[in-house]
Amino acid sequence: MSDGTPADLFFDAAIGLLQRVRDEEGEAIAAAGALLADTVADGGRLFAFGAGHSSLAAQDVVYRAGGLALMNLLAVPGVVGVDVTPATLGSALERVDGLAGAVLDTSPVRAGDTLVIISLSGRNALPVEMALGARARGLKVIGVTSVAYAAETTSRHSSGTFLKDHCDIVLDSKIAVGDAELTLDTIPAPFAPASTVVTTALLQAVMATTAAALADRGIEPPLLRSGNVDGGHEWNGRVMAQYGDRIFYRR
Repeated sequence: MSDGTPADLFFDAAIGLLQRVRDEEGEAIAAAGALLADTVADGGRLFAFGAGHSSLAAQDVVYRAGGLALMNLLAVPGVVGVDVTPATLGSALERVDGLAGAVLDTSPVRAGDTLVIISLSGRNALPVEMALGARARGLKVIGVTSVAYAAETTSRHSSGTFLKDHCDIVLDSKIAVGDAELTLDTIPAPFAPASTVVTTALLQAVMATTAAALADRGIEPPLLRSGNVDGGHEWNGRVMAQYGDRIFYRR
């Protein structure tokens, strides 16, 4: 590890990744924002899914001040963050064939909706089958993943494919295989993951693009305001009443 404190070096690494995503993924971000805007304008619903720590980025765009009210979390019990004991059970569930289909069959998704699937590696059965199943049901799929994994690892799905192979739009987070940005001679393993920072920023860039795209079409973006500012609750109540048939986290 070069000169600088570990904190400085982590910030430098994260900033470098963010700059790279901004410079290299601009076209894909614009396309994803346009797709979400199309879905909203056409009366569709928006969903986000992620397993394990990838779920953090999905949760960050749901019921969020300054965010789109129509973003709904497609939750899979046992894989939303580290909400089970032992935590390793969540990792095991990501490799279970058929789980994605069961979730989709019992969810409110329908043809014309858009599903954002976040999976850093994109190699496990759950995100691959989620993308396959969503598209088979007539949804559009935006995948957020590190494309490097497809070149450096093997798929855990029976098809031998990755999440990126089953998406309408792919957003590449540029995270290196292993998700650890720093090394130190006195520490035997790489450390300091940046995937949550980068993936969350990437998705918020898409949300910002979506809001602007809707405004450009003369459609007021269905945005939420903070409940901690005067009038926030009243504003949100109006938005939720207007779009109640497309919001599922409030029921």
